[in-house]
Amino acid sequence: MSNRQYGDFQLDIYRAGLRGEVPRYPVDFASLENQAREVLPWWIFNYVAGGCGDEFTQRDNCAAFQRYGIYPRMLRGSRERDLSVTLFGRTVPTPLFLCPIGVIGICSQDYHGDLRVAEAAAETGVPMMASTLSTDPMEDIAAALGDTPGYCQLYPPKDRDLALSFLRRAEAAGFSAISITLDTWVTGWRLRDLNTASFPQLRGYCLANYFTDEHFLKRLAKPPQEDLHAAAWEWANVFGNNLQWDDLKWIREATTLPIMLKGICHPDDARRAADYGIDAIQCSNHGGRQANCGLAALDMLEGVVKATSLPVLFDSGVRNGSDVVKALALGASSVGIGRPYAFALAAGGKDGVVHQLRALLAEADLLMAINGYPTIADLRADDVLVRARGR
Repeated sequence: MSNRQYGDFQLDIYRAGLRGEVPRYPVDFASLENQAREVLPWWIFNYVAGGCGDEFTQRDNCAAFQRYGIYPRMLRGSRERDLSVTLFGRTVPTPLFLCPIGVIGICSQDYHGDLRVAEAAAETGVPMMASTLSTDPMEDIAAALGDTPGYCQLYPPKDRDLALSFLRRAEAAGFSAISITLDTWVTGWRLRDLNTASFPQLRGYCLANYFTDEHFLKRLAKPPQEDLHAAAWEWANVFGNNLQWDDLKWIREATTLPIMLKGICHPDDARRAADYGIDAIQCSNHGGRQANCGLAALDMLEGVVKATSLPVLFDSGVRNGSDVVKALALGASSVGIGRPYAFALAAGGKDGVVHQLRALLAEADLLMAINGYPTIADLRADDVLVRARGR
């Protein structure tokens, strides 16, 4: 077995530099964002980069990571590190996963971003959580993942037959779990999109799962290719079911796949989820896109972790490998990234995403190496490992 570690990616970069080669894609978030701004149409860039209201929560999601630090521990034998995690009975080599992004399909130059991201996931072993909103059907995305686990994110529609169809399709396609998004049954007040009157799905983008579903097509007078405007508005009519706790019963009965709840941030909600047969929690505030509530997701993570014995996945505000390590130290079972890979996709397609994932993993691996933590379990072994600064 090779002793190669994720951190060795920096050696690849430096060796290439000796040959006069510099990285085709940057390793930092700010440079990726600048590249994406240059190549994406303004309406796609604003949709991805923007948040809710004045975007305070989006900014605070990122700033929250600066309020935490990790104690260095020396002489602990961290020459080799193990960053693998086990979720839903399966061990995966990295603690990362790719968050669902409802316009990721149109963030690549070929408008098949979902497939390009799935290919990057297959190459790196980083699981992909595929959005209900995609430019290619979920079956094609699952096939492109190869042996890498895929999680299917569901925006539960008002039409239960359509919801059941999506669940059956996800299971048949080979996804490993279902993620039910709870905080997007109605869209948040997004100033960038409102000021430009731009909503990609209402223009017919990223609706492949609906337009390939027999239950949705029955709702249309004409096929989408004949009347795209009417089909998009029917999507708007059916999108967004304001679920109640008891709705989890029929969802649980509808699939044998593990189910996680995305958007759980309060300890009481985390405790209650287990009573409904839920298999995991996803602590997330949608990256600040849905509610400008002023609470950073990271500041809520520890309370959720302590409230439940279920695995707790985390996302919102993760921008680099150091952020990943801090979330893991606070108890996250797996850490999701969103905008970093969206901008990487815009900058370089599949190769750009692979490069960014390798950069994130390298930074996380090197941080653990230098600070003396050979495994993720070591990060969590001491409750004074992570301290809030200025509190």
